[in-house]
Amino acid sequence: MSSITLRAATSADLDRITEIYDDAVTNGTASYELEPPSRTEMGARFDSLMAGGFPYLVAEKTGAVLGYAYAGAFRPRPAYRFVVEDSVYVAPEAKGQGVGLLLMQGLIEAAKVAGFRQIIAVIGDGRPDSASVRLHEKLGFRHSGRLEGSGYKHGRWLDTVFMQLPINGGASIPPDPQSLPERKFQQ
Repeated sequence: MSSITLRAATSADLDRITEIYDDAVTNGTASYELEPPSRTEMGARFDSLMAGGFPYLVAEKTGAVLGYAYAGAFRPRPAYRFVVEDSVYVAPEAKGQGVGLLLMQGLIEAAKVAGFRQIIAVIGDGRPDSASVRLHEKLGFRHSGRLEGSGYKHGRWLDTVFMQLPINGGASIPPDPQSLPERKFQQ
């Protein structure tokens, strides 16, 4: 794990990011998309996140991208501006090597630096033993809700689990007027 490095994602990473997400959509239940989006669509999503100033990271080892994570708006209404939703995806050959943990630790730190107050995980197929649920629990996220039978994929009904991590004081103190979400709102 020590030879894995994190860095900001760039558009040059999008082919690999698209491959990793393609596998997650095709073979997994974390994403409720049924058809993998095209490279063009993934580029548009990336550009939107970059324009919003949201953190987007990749993990790599010897130049090969092993996974990626980003934070995006939880909901579009302005009162939600201090809340982000995390997404993390790891290449099949890199699972179980701590890549997801490193990505999430970096993402949490980047969200703190930007001044966000809550990180929400919306976990598809949120069984208690799922890798994503266990990862978020390990990082201090608490369970905050479950939507039973909310998705249908690969011939079965899936529950969606919501988990939440307060950062930067959460809801206990007023927002920082210099934070990214507040500066963007004031523009």
